[in-house]
Amino acid sequence: MPHLTYPELHALLAATLRAGGYNEAHAAAIAEVLARAERDQCRSHGIYRLTGILKSRRAGQNHGAREPTIDNPPERAILKIDAHGEFSPLAFSRGAPLLAEKARRHGIAAMAINHCLHLSALWPEVETLAGLGVGALAMCPSSAYVAPSGGNAPLLGTNPLAFAWPNGDAPPYIYDFATSVVARGEIELHRLDGKPLPDGWGIDADGAPSRDPAAVLAGALLPFGGHKGSAISTMIEILAAVWIGDHLSSESSEADGGLAPNHGTLHIALDPAAFAATDR
Repeated sequence: MPHLTYPELHALLAATLRAGGYNEAHAAAIAEVLARAERDQCRSHGIYRLTGILKSRRAGQNHGAREPTIDNPPERAILKIDAHGEFSPLAFSRGAPLLAEKARRHGIAAMAINHCLHLSALWPEVETLAGLGVGALAMCPSSAYVAPSGGNAPLLGTNPLAFAWPNGDAPPYIYDFATSVVARGEIELHRLDGKPLPDGWGIDADGAPSRDPAAVLAGALLPFGGHKGSAISTMIEILAAVWIGDHLSSESSEADGGLAPNHGTLHIALDPAAFAATDR
């Protein structure tokens, strides 16, 4: 089986996105996220996502060329970016250096990206911030795919949460997980591969436990850790939707037309030197 280097994969993805209607800046930024997912062997968030991104553009869900608008009050530790309905990677890449600089100045800073479509891969974003020398938290809702603990119908999003901490010249410490048992993309891949799901991943449209990927996609995923996963998920709905003035997961479902989730994201950056010695 032929293998591509990272630059070759990025170039191929970017060229495909340009051919599909995205301008050079958006194509390069989206390709970076997809290529990093493939690099990290996360099939559910890599090349597999390309079909949906191209479908979104063909359907007119996004323009493919709008430049994000940045509201950057210099005296405040916040940064707001309007993505104007585009996929979020370009808005993030424009804002990340500004957010890191604010964190170094204030000790902690936050960035909201509003009105964006999202790939639900947050670890490339916190990895970028760690590469700029700051710790990072990132979170976002999605569309409503997850039943709350004890529920029998989708209400919450998969609502991922990611964290990164710089580690000098060594790779940063990073995690990224959905607050559902698994990412929805894993259910989709099981359906495509014709594989049954493990027990406890989801329920069908009647609220009954199911191992059938198609039935769970028509029903709902379950939160990880029962009520604990539900609690974290609702926190993300409050912080990364209500607080920043964007869609809840249930509202995204009403607005996305069956295409990419339409919502906001929240990033919080922390200066490692704010409290502790920098050599720890």
